[in-house]
Amino acid sequence: MATETFQASRWTKGNHLFATVIEVTEAAVIRRKRSWFTVNEISIHLSKVASVRIETGLLWSDIVIESTGGSDPLTSHGHTKADARRIKELIEAAQSRGMR
Repeated sequence: MATETFQASRWTKGNHLFATVIEVTEAAVIRRKRSWFTVNEISIHLSKVASVRIETGLLWSDIVIESTGGSDPLTSHGHTKADARRIKELIEAAQSRGMR
């Protein structure tokens, strides 16, 4: 599986200068949120993903990825509905491959 990258819209709150980026790799889901001098990066191994929740609005979707470890969920807002669905598909497909 190739790595796919999804960038939030710059028209949404908190993404005007530095848009949030979600990467889905063969092994993990990574969220990168930049600011002026730092990069906040959170990753969850695909085998540790408990659930993926998509909250869709009129234009944009919020993604909440919860882990089985009980830590804070990986959240991102401002993605298109198609990107949110694709992220969920990739995670579920990778988990089903791991179950076999």
